[in-house]
Amino acid sequence: MYGPPGHAYVYFIYGMHYCMNVVSEREGHGAAVLVRALEPVSNIKSETRGPALLCRAMGIDQSLNAHDLLSANLYIAASPQAEPFVIVKRPRIGVAYAGIWAKRNLRFYIRDNPFVSRL
Repeated sequence: MYGPPGHAYVYFIYGMHYCMNVVSEREGHGAAVLVRALEPVSNIKSETRGPALLCRAMGIDQSLNAHDLLSANLYIAASPQAEPFVIVKRPRIGVAYAGIWAKRNLRFYIRDNPFVSRL
């Protein structure tokens, strides 16, 4: 999470799942965005609604920690057929331990997208 922006921060959670974040600030400043779900374009047959399911479907594990997300083998790209969409802001899920931050609108997703994990 403290690495260079545009790189993956992959971690193991609850002793059973991998999750991937995208580092979003300068190196040395801990800031990242959790990738919660994705809409499969091709070659993915497994469920991708939720951070752990997404990582399992794409084979993301600790070996991809610090991976450059502008590389040829794992990257984030804009859809070539981008349609207008509305971003929804909601409180995060499953972080009651985060105190006042648990109720802040820090979860973002595309309204009515069928690939969004838990609403």
